[in-house]
Amino acid sequence: MKVRHLGGPLIVAAATLLAACGGGDKTASSAAASSSPTVAVEAAASQPAAAPAAEPSPGEKVYQGTCVMCHGSPAVGAPVLGNKDDWAPRVAQGKDVLYKHALEGFTGEKGAMPAHGGNPSLDETAIKAAVDYMVSKAQ
Repeated sequence: MKVRHLGGPLIVAAATLLAACGGGDKTASSAAASSSPTVAVEAAASQPAAAPAAEPSPGEKVYQGTCVMCHGSPAVGAPVLGNKDDWAPRVAQGKDVLYKHALEGFTGEKGAMPAHGGNPSLDETAIKAAVDYMVSKAQ
Protein backbone atom coordinates (compact mmCIF):
# COMPACT_ATOMS: atom_id res chain seq x y z
CA MET A 1 0.00 0.00 0.00
CA LYS A 2 1.30 3.38 -1.02
CA VAL A 3 0.75 6.38 1.31
CA ARG A 4 0.27 9.75 -0.34
CA HIS A 5 1.67 12.87 1.21
CA LEU A 6 -0.94 15.68 1.10
CA GLY A 7 1.67 18.40 1.02
CA GLY A 8 2.02 21.90 2.37
CA PRO A 9 -0.87 23.75 0.65
CA LEU A 10 -3.56 21.57 2.22
CA ILE A 11 -1.99 21.84 5.67
CA VAL A 12 -1.74 25.63 5.36
CA ALA A 13 -5.40 25.87 4.27
CA ALA A 14 -6.55 23.69 7.17
CA ALA A 15 -4.48 25.69 9.67
CA THR A 16 -5.90 28.95 8.31
CA LEU A 17 -9.48 27.71 8.65
CA LEU A 18 -8.87 26.47 12.19
CA ALA A 19 -7.27 29.76 13.20
CA ALA A 20 -10.21 31.71 11.76
CA CYS A 21 -12.68 29.58 13.69
CA GLY A 22 -10.80 30.14 16.91
CA GLY A 23 -11.58 33.87 17.10
CA GLY A 24 -9.31 36.51 18.51
CA ASP A 25 -9.70 36.38 22.31
CA LYS A 26 -8.28 33.14 23.65
CA THR A 27 -9.51 33.85 27.18
CA ALA A 28 -13.09 34.32 26.05
CA SER A 29 -13.02 31.34 23.71
CA SER A 30 -11.51 29.01 26.32
CA ALA A 31 -14.03 30.21 28.93
CA ALA A 32 -16.88 29.65 26.50
CA ALA A 33 -15.57 26.23 25.59
CA SER A 34 -15.37 25.17 29.24
CA SER A 35 -18.88 26.39 30.12
CA SER A 36 -22.15 24.89 29.05
CA PRO A 37 -24.07 26.23 26.03
CA THR A 38 -26.77 27.54 28.38
CA VAL A 39 -24.25 29.66 30.25
CA ALA A 40 -22.89 31.03 26.98
CA VAL A 41 -26.40 31.96 25.79
CA GLU A 42 -27.22 33.59 29.13
CA ALA A 43 -23.96 35.54 29.04
CA ALA A 44 -24.72 36.79 25.53
CA ALA A 45 -28.26 37.74 26.54
CA SER A 46 -26.99 39.78 29.49
CA GLN A 47 -24.86 41.98 27.21
CA PRO A 48 -26.56 45.27 26.35
CA ALA A 49 -27.86 45.35 22.81
CA ALA A 50 -26.61 48.11 20.56
CA ALA A 51 -29.21 50.84 20.40
CA PRO A 52 -30.69 51.25 16.94
CA ALA A 53 -29.81 54.49 15.24
CA ALA A 54 -32.47 57.06 15.94
CA GLU A 55 -34.53 58.06 12.94
CA PRO A 56 -34.03 61.77 12.23
CA SER A 57 -37.03 64.00 12.90
CA PRO A 58 -38.95 65.43 9.93
CA GLY A 59 -37.37 68.83 10.65
CA GLU A 60 -33.87 67.37 10.72
CA LYS A 61 -34.52 65.62 7.39
CA VAL A 62 -35.56 68.91 5.78
CA TYR A 63 -32.57 70.66 7.34
CA GLN A 64 -30.17 68.01 6.01
CA GLY A 65 -31.77 68.00 2.56
CA THR A 66 -32.19 71.73 1.98
CA CYS A 67 -31.35 74.11 4.83
CA VAL A 68 -27.83 72.86 5.51
CA MET A 69 -26.64 74.48 2.28
CA CYS A 70 -26.94 77.92 3.90
CA HIS A 71 -27.34 77.23 7.63
CA GLY A 72 -24.44 74.76 7.80
CA SER A 73 -21.65 77.27 7.24
CA PRO A 74 -21.03 80.84 8.37
CA ALA A 75 -19.66 81.67 4.93
CA VAL A 76 -23.04 82.66 3.45
CA GLY A 77 -24.24 84.86 6.32
CA ALA A 78 -27.22 82.70 7.38
CA PRO A 79 -27.51 81.87 11.08
CA VAL A 80 -25.59 78.64 11.59
CA LEU A 81 -27.32 75.65 13.17
CA GLY A 82 -26.52 75.53 16.88
CA ASN A 83 -24.97 79.01 17.09
CA LYS A 84 -26.93 80.69 19.87
CA ASP A 85 -25.52 84.15 19.12
CA ASP A 86 -26.63 83.93 15.48
CA TRP A 87 -30.10 82.75 16.38
CA ALA A 88 -30.89 84.82 19.51
CA PRO A 89 -32.18 87.96 17.74
CA ARG A 90 -34.21 85.85 15.33
CA VAL A 91 -35.70 83.64 18.04
CA ALA A 92 -36.60 86.78 19.99
CA GLN A 93 -38.92 87.78 17.13
CA GLY A 94 -41.02 84.67 17.73
CA LYS A 95 -41.67 81.58 15.70
CA ASP A 96 -44.49 83.15 13.70
CA VAL A 97 -42.01 85.65 12.22
CA LEU A 98 -39.46 82.89 11.57
CA TYR A 99 -42.12 80.77 9.87
CA LYS A 100 -43.20 83.73 7.72
CA HIS A 101 -39.62 84.50 6.66
CA ALA A 102 -38.93 80.87 5.85
CA LEU A 103 -42.18 80.46 3.90
CA GLU A 104 -42.29 83.79 2.07
CA GLY A 105 -38.63 84.77 2.00
CA PHE A 106 -36.90 87.71 3.63
CA THR A 107 -34.15 90.20 2.92
CA GLY A 108 -32.38 91.70 5.91
CA GLU A 109 -29.12 93.32 7.00
CA LYS A 110 -27.14 90.09 6.89
CA GLY A 111 -28.52 88.61 3.70
CA ALA A 112 -31.58 87.00 2.20
CA MET A 113 -33.71 84.01 3.05
CA PRO A 114 -35.29 82.57 -0.09
CA ALA A 115 -38.90 81.44 0.15
CA HIS A 116 -39.09 77.76 1.14
CA GLY A 117 -35.33 77.76 1.57
CA GLY A 118 -35.05 77.81 -2.19
CA ASN A 119 -36.91 74.48 -2.44
CA PRO A 120 -40.46 75.14 -3.70
CA SER A 121 -41.37 71.46 -3.30
CA LEU A 122 -41.36 71.81 0.50
CA ASP A 123 -44.81 72.32 1.99
CA GLU A 124 -45.68 74.53 4.96
CA THR A 125 -45.51 71.64 7.44
CA ALA A 126 -42.00 70.69 6.30
CA ILE A 127 -40.80 74.30 6.48
CA LYS A 128 -42.19 74.77 9.99
CA ALA A 129 -40.62 71.48 11.12
CA ALA A 130 -37.23 72.64 9.82
CA VAL A 131 -37.58 76.01 11.61
CA ASP A 132 -38.55 74.22 14.82
CA TYR A 133 -35.55 71.91 14.48
CA MET A 134 -33.10 74.76 13.93
CA VAL A 135 -34.54 76.84 16.78
CA SER A 136 -34.32 73.83 19.12
CA LYS A 137 -30.60 73.56 18.39
CA ALA A 138 -30.07 77.22 19.26
CA GLN A 139 -31.66 77.17 22.70
